[in-house]
Amino acid sequence: MAGKQHSPTASSATSSADGLADPGDSQLLATLGYKQELRRQYSTVQIFAVAFSIMGLVPSIASTLAFNLPAGPAAMTWGWLIASLFIFCVGLALADMSSAMPTAGGLYWWTHYFAGPKYKNALSFLVGYSNTMGLVGGMCSVDYTLTLMILACVSIARDGAWSASNGVIYGVYVGLILVHALCGIYTGPIMPRIQTFCIFINIAIIIATVIALPVGKVTNGGTLNPGSWVYGHVDNLTTWPKGWAFILAFLAPIWSIGFFDSCVHMSEEALHAAKAVPLGIVWSSGCACVLGFLVLSIIAAVMDQDISTTYDSIYGQPMAQVYFTALGKKGALGFMGVLIVIQFLIGLSLIVAASRQAWAFSRDGALPFSNYFRHVSKRIKYQPVRAMCGFVAVCIVFGLLCLINSVAANALFSLFVASNYVAWGTPILCRLIWGKERFRPGEFYTGWFSRPIATVAVVWLIFGLILSMFPSTGPNPSPSNMNYTIVLNGFVWVACMTYYFLFARKWYTGPKMTVDGVDSQVENDESRSGNKDPPSA
Repeated sequence: MAGKQHSPTASSATSSADGLADPGDSQLLATLGYKQELRRQYSTVQIFAVAFSIMGLVPSIASTLAFNLPAGPAAMTWGWLIASLFIFCVGLALADMSSAMPTAGGLYWWTHYFAGPKYKNALSFLVGYSNTMGLVGGMCSVDYTLTLMILACVSIARDGAWSASNGVIYGVYVGLILVHALCGIYTGPIMPRIQTFCIFINIAIIIATVIALPVGKVTNGGTLNPGSWVYGHVDNLTTWPKGWAFILAFLAPIWSIGFFDSCVHMSEEALHAAKAVPLGIVWSSGCACVLGFLVLSIIAAVMDQDISTTYDSIYGQPMAQVYFTALGKKGALGFMGVLIVIQFLIGLSLIVAASRQAWAFSRDGALPFSNYFRHVSKRIKYQPVRAMCGFVAVCIVFGLLCLINSVAANALFSLFVASNYVAWGTPILCRLIWGKERFRPGEFYTGWFSRPIATVAVVWLIFGLILSMFPSTGPNPSPSNMNYTIVLNGFVWVACMTYYFLFARKWYTGPKMTVDGVDSQVENDESRSGNKDPPSA
């Protein structure tokens, strides 16, 4: 394991672990240049729970049905399985690196570590900002979807006779963001137990959905759709060719299975991080692949064969229509209520993980007001409170796009997919190009398959990034259904690099060491390779 080859000799590395971490975890972190500042309290299962909770399979499937419904049930089921297998390869590639080098800012740290001397600072800066903004987009998406779920229940209760204005939507959205922030700050000491609860409630809603939908459909006098229709019928509600409409159904798992990097951001709070973090990534992405296919198969079996009825539901949520069709009004409200609770827990888990990325990037001096936001509150049980508050403030400001229309809101949410795909793909690509001699496996390692898996992951991420920029309705979109992903994400990337080359390149030299007197892994590797461009300021 990488950390065992370079144990720190300075007492500062272990003294920082008093009351916060086991000496072994603290020493491994010290080899990466950091002292222990957050309390390690998450077990392997709880690290898995963070990612599994954020994915929230049933709510995520509910919020992304609009992506795979247009191509019919075969695209819903097989499209999910195909895409999720490729996404699982991405998880494996990240798991290899997270085991060897577990740190909260892993993605930009690994980029800096593996990239060539001429590119490492710029690429690390890009990945750090891309990952941070991707998490902002993800948080906005989660709470915006939660807002729509709550308001969809109001619409169902009023038999579809009411719809919310943009002002009401934004007001509820802001309220939810603030509640998530308060809960994220003050429930820190019991957050691991909350994550354990999240596993049970997510499994429970999956089981309930799989059982209740077909039983309810049959009990209410309906019949289940045959397997030949569920797995063989391809429809097309778009103006794209049918084959490409099928490919666009991949966007549903791309949007749904996308937060396993949260395990990386929790690295400095994980017990035995070299094992817990990679297993959390692999378990969460693997469960999403299998269980998602099961849930979508059941949805396809019970929904109306006139797909447009579900797609254009008067309740504003295709999943609400699925529940209503199979279970009636009371059953739909009951399940939607449970989905709302789970969606709230998704937001809570996400704001915790995202704040750790913002905190880590501030610790390395990359974000504005970094000295302020890198502070860890000892009064509130070693939580990065300021980083969380700053993250929430950005989400509230960006959420103003909700006031324009749903198209503007969806453009904001595209930050999650496009920016995160860049953030995941860059360190994997850097490892393939420059890191053959520098990569030393941790406790989790895919062995001989590691580089082939990483290659598949990079190809998929490039493909997924391009796919996320296609208009979903057809090749000649109107302004109201245009995909503005390239516009918003392009602005973020160009602005980030402009900021770097004009200003940040003068002071951003990569991750900063916060441990003195430590024989760090980075310095040793760079002295061997002759790289005189140190990662620390």
